[in-house]
Parts: sequence; C-alpha cells; structure tokens
Amino acid sequence: MANYQEIVHLNVGGTRFATSWHTLTWVPDTFFTALLSGRIPTVRDETGAIFIDRDPNLFGLILNFLRTRDIDLTTVNIRALRHECDYFGITPLSRRLALCDEMNHSACGDVLFYGYLPPPLNPPISGNGNNRNTTNCSRKNSTASTTEVATNRSHSRNSSLDLRTIGRIPSQDQLSRCGRGHSRAASLGNTESHKVNTWADSMKVQIIKAHHNWIAVAYTHFVTGYRLTDSCGWYVVFQSPVQDSVIERIALNAKTGGGATSSGSNTSGTDVMLGIASGSLVRLWAFSTHTEPVRRTLVGTFNLGVRVEHLLFVGPQLVALSGAGSRSKAGVWHTSTQHWQTQDVAHLTTHDTAGSFLLLGTATGAINYIDMQKFPLRMKDNDLLVTQLYKDPNQEPITAISVYLTPKTNLCGNWIEIAYGTRYGSVRVIVQHPETVGHGPQLFQTFTVHQSPITKVSLSENYLVSVCSEYNHVRSWRVTRFRGMISTQPGTTPKAAFKVLALEAPTAQPHNDCGPYGEQDEEQIFIQKVVPDTDTLYVRLASNGKRVCTIRSVDGSAVSCFTVAECEGALRPRRLLLCGHRSGAAQLWDLTAPTDRAARVGPPAAPNSAGEGEESPVGEGGPSPDELVRLLSACDLDAAPAPLPHSPSRPLQP
Repeated sequence: MANYQEIVHLNVGGTRFATSWHTLTWVPDTFFTALLSGRIPTVRDETGAIFIDRDPNLFGLILNFLRTRDIDLTTVNIRALRHECDYFGITPLSRRLALCDEMNHSACGDVLFYGYLPPPLNPPISGNGNNRNTTNCSRKNSTASTTEVATNRSHSRNSSLDLRTIGRIPSQDQLSRCGRGHSRAASLGNTESHKVNTWADSMKVQIIKAHHNWIAVAYTHFVTGYRLTDSCGWYVVFQSPVQDSVIERIALNAKTGGGATSSGSNTSGTDVMLGIASGSLVRLWAFSTHTEPVRRTLVGTFNLGVRVEHLLFVGPQLVALSGAGSRSKAGVWHTSTQHWQTQDVAHLTTHDTAGSFLLLGTATGAINYIDMQKFPLRMKDNDLLVTQLYKDPNQEPITAISVYLTPKTNLCGNWIEIAYGTRYGSVRVIVQHPETVGHGPQLFQTFTVHQSPITKVSLSENYLVSVCSEYNHVRSWRVTRFRGMISTQPGTTPKAAFKVLALEAPTAQPHNDCGPYGEQDEEQIFIQKVVPDTDTLYVRLASNGKRVCTIRSVDGSAVSCFTVAECEGALRPRRLLLCGHRSGAAQLWDLTAPTDRAARVGPPAAPNSAGEGEESPVGEGGPSPDELVRLLSACDLDAAPAPLPHSPSRPLQP
C-alpha cells in the first residue's frame, strides 16, 4: 500500500515540482491515480523525476488547487485551465471552471444580439410540380404562371416556429439533428451516415438576404421568408416550393406595390417577391401576405441561356446577369408589362445600380448602362437598350464599380459620380455635374497605388474605399466636398491601408462578401470571416480598418453565410448583421450603436465569451496575432485556397 506522505518528484515541461502522494491522489480516477498506480507508463528524467509534457504554469495552478482546495482566477485564462483540468481529470475543479465559463456566456446572446431564427425542424418534402415545367424566355412563360395557396402558416407551427417560440434556441441534441449530425452518424453504418451528412449539409443555410424588414433564408432546395414587426418580432411568413436543383442565387424585393399578371390575376396585394436562380433558370414568385393563408403566385420560369451569376432587383424589375465572357447576358423581367427579355452585354465584368439605372463594367474598358424605366418601350430594338456612358482612357478591363448620387441628383438629375477599379490596379473617379452636361462624365482623379486587380470599390459622401485581390488589401481616402460636389480643394487625402484577410474558397465568396456595407451617407463597414468553419466574425470600419466589435455565434455553430441590411425601426433604421449557420439557424446582430460609437473615434472592441463586442484597448482592427493563431488552429491551411495571383504586368501605354 502506498505511503500517502511519500514525496513525488515531477518534471512538468521542464519545471520541477515536489508534492505528496496524497495531494496528487485525493481526487479519484484522475491522470495521477492512473500514473502512480502503474496503469500509465512513466517516463523519468536524469534525476528520476516523473516527466509530464504539459504546460508548467497551468499545472502549478492545478497543483495548488489539489493542495488547498482553492484557486484564484483573477489572472487566469479559464478556458485554457479548463482544458488542462479535463486532460488531468480533475473533475471538481473542471466543474467549477465550467460554471465560471458559462457565467460569461448566454445562449440568449448579449446586448448586440438581436434575434435567433431556428432551423425548420420539419423541412418540406421534395417533388413539387412547379419544378418540372420549364418554359422558354418569352411572354408565354408568364402566361403559364399558376396561383397556389401556400401552407406556410401551418408549416411554421408544425416546425415549432410559432410566433410564441420563434426566439427559442434548440437544444444541443436538436442542433446535432439540424446541422451537425455527428452524434447520430457516429453510431450508424456507412450508408446511414452518408444519408445523415447529406441531409445535414442540405439544411445548412446557403444564402441569406434582406430587404426592408424582410429576410429570406435559403437552404439547398427551398427558401423560408421572415418578416419583422414591432408587435410580433421576426416570424415565418412564406416558404418557396422545394426545388429539384440546387439554389445558387436568390433576390428579395419587399413593398413591390404589385400589379396585374399576364394571366389576368391581380397581385395588387403583393408585398414581397422572391427570385431563385439555378444554373441558367430563374423562377419568380409573388407573395400576398395580407391574406390568410398567404397566397403564393408563380409569376414564371425564365431561361437566361447561360449560368446566372448575379440575381437582383432594380426597383421592381428582376435582373439576372451572367459572368464575364463574350456570351455575357442580362435578363430582365418587368413588373408592369410582365415581359421577360434577354439582352447581350458582351464582356460583362461588374455592375452597380443607381436609381432605375443598371451600370455595367466590361472587359473592354467601357461603362455601359441600361435605363430600366425605358426597358419595356424598346422591346424590338435591343441595340438601343445598352448605352455606353464612359470609356477608360487606357481601355483597362473594369473589375469594380460604385455609383454615388449626390443629394442634388433628385433635383436636376445631372449630378452623378462614379468610382471604378481595373484589372491592373487603377482606381479612377469620374464625375458629371451640371457644367459638364452634354459631354458625358469627365475623368476627375486616378490612383495607382494597387498592384493587383481591384475587386471592390465604394464611393460615399466622405470616403473612397478600394479593395484589391492581394488578401483583400484595402486603401481608403477622405473625400473633400463643396456644396455636395466632390472637390479638388484641398483634394482627396489618403486615410488608411489594411487587409481584410479571408481564407475562403472562391465558391463561397459570393455569400461571404466582406463588403463594404452601409448607406453611402453613413459610415460603412467590412465583415471579416477569416477561416471557413468559424463562429467568429470581425466588424471593422471601412474608412480606417478599426474594429467595431467582434461577433461570436451564441450556440457555437459555424457561420456559413452573412450579409448586412438596413431595417426600419420605430425611431431610426437599424443596421443588422444577418448570419446563416451550418446548424440551419440564422442569428441577427444589431450593429447600429457600436458603429456609431466607433465612428466617433471611440475605443475598438474585443470579444468576450458571450458573443458580444466589449470596449477594450485590445484589437486595433482585424484579429490580433493571438486571435489569428487560434482561428488557424481549427483550419487546415493545406486545404485553404492559394493566395490570389497578382495582376499581369501593366501594358505599356501609348
């Protein structure tokens, strides 16, 4: 029998400790009881001390607890110490640390947390007949539209998405069924495991969009729509039919005003329209939510002829755009005439909207535009639909574009400013003010600080922001204005340079767009998602890269997609960060107050364990080196995409 007073000499990570047998073994069934009983083989150093390859600092805290049954946590990393306690099997201390950790974390989030939309627990069954009849791109496909009564209200109740339970967070067992699938799959055979994983992946939120007070959450084969009201909060309003093909793009338009369909049915009560793109096909539904039950009308199924890369509404018009190439196309469905029309827009590379105008950047260096208000008047003259607005002086391919309408644009219509970026790294600003009417936009200023293709550009009231493909390198300038117009006195001045690192696969980038987000007359922000499978997002000012706050999922599930939207509020609009998760849930965060605080040169914010940003001198912008290492520890860098290549050499200019 062992002598409890026997001295045990330990070498933990190179630091020597001496304690008694009784101190190490008073907690039963631990690493130490197994070690000293011989159930674990021992390794001794040159002095005969038992060597344990662990952190000596954390071990010292654990040893002091074993000696005194007490511990001081004022300067302790609770999560790291808890990990060591779990390794050594010190259950009494591990339980105390778990409670301390949970005291700082709440499944109800913290002050920035705005809402939780649970995953549909009973997803709809596939096989809806609307998927199988594909008509061609003509007026007939609108005539073939059908009106059907949606069963979304009963679905919301059957799925535990009743208004009274919309904020309820599912248990860990429900989460494993609705997105993770590991617990069941581990005990099943290969066939059943494959089914579980396939279903779980299909229930991951693929895309999330918002317009006014509406949210569309897209899964692999269907879309669920939510609405926000002051009395009910967020609640389920509609659901799309299940699609046989994978949903790749969605577009949401609230407060459409409705109109008469070509089949003669009246959709004047329509308050939301939903477009879905899969491959080259686009399906459009109108939802009349003022009736009970919700009335769903299939407006039509349209074929662009090439894969749809962008789907958006320009006013009430649905627009589908293909990717770059000589066969680039634009498809437009006009709400008043119910026409679907395709238009060749060769070498399309980027786009932006301004009022009823759709601006198109091309690989030939031209900026073209389409006036959506005139679109139905020119059905027989396609060549007049696309009009050239400007041509780059060096004919560099245009890769990003941003339109800023000055406050006086609404008065005279002649005030417009456009910033655009090129494949060779140039950023140019062109302007059209009243004195230049009749001559087209004039080149105002050029910046050549980037050496990689420009991927984003944003011109706002106070700043010009550009992003290039070299790890999302950002340059920003402060814009000087005089009476609303951009001015050369004293001119645009450099503001900041920083990177918004994102190790995301190219296929995921359309639904994990870093930004910048926000209205052009307010402070804009970037959303930084560093690694693919992470529950942490960094919110940063677009003007200087400073951190606004850090968002962490309240249930620990990884963020699969995100966007930022301006939602109406009782007193002022709210800027919401909308996150879709691999668990099938959506989480919402109110960024209004922290953005305003950060824009007033307040201190940056660092994360806490409750998923909310706290004011702290830590974290000047993106993740600190320590935060980055922690993120990368859960990411397989070998599987991460290679760094984006630099742009080809700039051609010699004549």
